Amino acid sequence: MMTEEMHPAIEQVLVNIEKVMIGKRQVAELSIVALLADGHVLLEDVPGVGKTMMVRALAKSIGANFRRIQFTPDLLPSDVTGVSIYNPKEMEFQFRPGPIMGNIILADEINRTSPKTQSALLEGMEESSVTIDGVTHMLGKPFFVMATQNPIEYEGTYPLPEAQLDRFLLKMKMGYPSAKDEIEVLNRVQKQAPIETIDSVIDLEELRKLQEEIKEVYVDDSIKRYIVDLADSTRTHGSVYLGVSPRGSIALMKAAQAYAFIYNRDYVLPDDVQHLASAVFVHRIILKSEAKFEGITAENVVERILARTPVPVQKAVK
Repeated sequence: MMTEEMHPAIEQVLVNIEKVMIGKRQVAELSIVALLADGHVLLEDVPGVGKTMMVRALAKSIGANFRRIQFTPDLLPSDVTGVSIYNPKEMEFQFRPGPIMGNIILADEINRTSPKTQSALLEGMEESSVTIDGVTHMLGKPFFVMATQNPIEYEGTYPLPEAQLDRFLLKMKMGYPSAKDEIEVLNRVQKQAPIETIDSVIDLEELRKLQEEIKEVYVDDSIKRYIVDLADSTRTHGSVYLGVSPRGSIALMKAAQAYAFIYNRDYVLPDDVQHLASAVFVHRIILKSEAKFEGITAENVVERILARTPVPVQKAVK
């Protein structure tokens, strides 16, 4: 799969990100898949591995308006969406937009704020709009949220409900860099922060066109059936309490279309589906208590389902 020629514009963006993020090409690639598929990403990892830098590099590479929201227990919904303030000179209420009114949003440590504030972000992610004082305000295009959460510290956190987890197209982990990559990180930041050296390589209008082109990527009926079979297997698996919803099937199809597109194909292959299945499905699966006790993970379940589900053998081209 990786030997295929990549779409020139996407390759430029990846090269740009790699000036800042070393050894994280797959994470950068999947982030672009979510962005092109008009989805959002949940990035779960420990502090200091480059989550914020990844989002900033992506935003700068496409000339997007980057906003960062630091989620804390005392954060209010209006701190995210904005607020209407009375202007005595004009004798009317004026809307002051919150940080959600950007293109690329970093929702840092999203599980540290209350469910009420989390839900303020949820409407924007699902509806591409926010409602304040009964007035609906449309968000910009593109609108991409990359939320982070720390998997180690649980004290003072509010776990994301299933309904909100389902809104994220992909869930990923950054992981620590190799020793060689970490030395290169030290070399690059010794004199200047690499993020300051990169400029945009595509603009928002070009990105919007790419998002529209992805919708035309052909998905054969056999591939759709394969996606549905995978999702349905999670619902009947013995270790699973709650399986993947139809929204998860849609997410996998859209992600596969975007992945095929960045590799210059106008059709989806079973390999695309297999490559993305874990990132799309894992956070949508709730395991039974006994399965957790036995050490079974959602990743294990997806791997087993992929191994036993028949793969379409006919080439999925027009």
